[in-house]
Amino acid sequence: MVGGLDGQRMVIALLIGIVVLILLVLKTKIHAFVALIFSAVLIGLIGGMPIINTKLDDGTAFGIINSITKGFGNTLGSIGIIIGFGVMMGQIFEVTGAAKRMALTFLRVFGKNREEEALAATGFVVSIPIFCDSGFIILAPIAKAISKATKKSVISLGIALAGGLVITHSLVPPTPGPLGVCGLYGIDVGKFILIGIVLSIPMAIACTAYARYIGKKIYQIPDENEESGFKRMPYQKPDYSGEAEIASEKLPGTFISFFPILLPIVLILVATITSALKLTSGGMAVFQFIGSPIVAVGLGLIFAVLVLGKDLTREQALKQMEKGMASAGIIMLVTGGGGALGQIIKDSGLGSYIAQGLVGSGLPIVLLPFLIATLIRFIQGSGTVAMTTAASITAAIVAEAGGNLYMAGLACCVGSLFFSYFNDSYFWVVNRTLGVSDTREQIRAYSITSTIAWAVGFVEIMILSIFFH
Repeated sequence: MVGGLDGQRMVIALLIGIVVLILLVLKTKIHAFVALIFSAVLIGLIGGMPIINTKLDDGTAFGIINSITKGFGNTLGSIGIIIGFGVMMGQIFEVTGAAKRMALTFLRVFGKNREEEALAATGFVVSIPIFCDSGFIILAPIAKAISKATKKSVISLGIALAGGLVITHSLVPPTPGPLGVCGLYGIDVGKFILIGIVLSIPMAIACTAYARYIGKKIYQIPDENEESGFKRMPYQKPDYSGEAEIASEKLPGTFISFFPILLPIVLILVATITSALKLTSGGMAVFQFIGSPIVAVGLGLIFAVLVLGKDLTREQALKQMEKGMASAGIIMLVTGGGGALGQIIKDSGLGSYIAQGLVGSGLPIVLLPFLIATLIRFIQGSGTVAMTTAASITAAIVAEAGGNLYMAGLACCVGSLFFSYFNDSYFWVVNRTLGVSDTREQIRAYSITSTIAWAVGFVEIMILSIFFH
């Protein structure tokens, strides 16, 4: 364990911290952000982490406060600006009618009552080159617009989108996690992409089916007159009369409406391809810069403001962007709080401690990376950390045992999908963006969705491992 901490004591601390976190969120008036930070401190204290930052032999700082600030900062450093840009872009979509145009286009292309499948497929493709957090922020306005037009629950639409995004993000390179797994196992990235896509399809279908179910149980639609931005009501059947109403309105063109979303996606994809091909010198470095998520989404926002918002006054445009930032604030805080909790657990070495215990358990070889990734995912929240840690621990073991490296790599990726909850930033991004504030409903909406993907993937891995040892 890091800093000489006792592994068993940290396990007990984790269990106590999770129980306290759940009780604070469910049974008290304490906000989720405060509960996350308090639980992180409690886990560190009970686990024996230093109260005052101390220096380890390698010169790094080690302590409760350092872990909390580092986890909060690192999490928001990677997605905080993107969240801010994304919600401002979403407000421009709303006020200019671009979101309605996108919704109308989806309705016409995919047909009635196929909106969940359309959004899941969109997320499935989009998340191959970009992070699911960024993809959800960029695409969520479309789900909201379709919900307004059809009276379908924004939960069914948003969860279908979230599922499609996270599955390929977790299984298909060139996103960093699966790419790192390929590198650690020394396997061919192209083959891994093909196998990952094939395995991802049944997982996405299962998540979409669940999205339809949960959308009937948690039925709400966007409503600007409500404080939360959403109106909760008993389930209603879809009403496509709004499609004709939208079609009669004066709306921006289809290309201009979609361009602010397509621009960052294309830029990020180009940057990913040039990086994979090691085309990063000279003029190619420009693609790396403009294709970084922050710059790419920022350019999309600027286009939306200048082109879509050309008829808005300066005051109107600023007011809408500030309105978006107001909703982004709470998303950022709880996302950062989840990062702080995950960092406490990561810095303590608890994930590695439990993983090492599994290594000597004598389990079937393909289960080893799967269980290690599953446990690390549950313990510290990051799917990327879970799959790469599991791969780094098991790569040599699987190779020496003669196991199938592709199956083991996929097992790492699938295991990283297990039960997303409070310490996963994507959990907060999805639920808060969709206006789900009740903890029970947050778990029903997204935690179970990610677990369904995990379970279907596990069945697929076990079936394939029969034929590919």
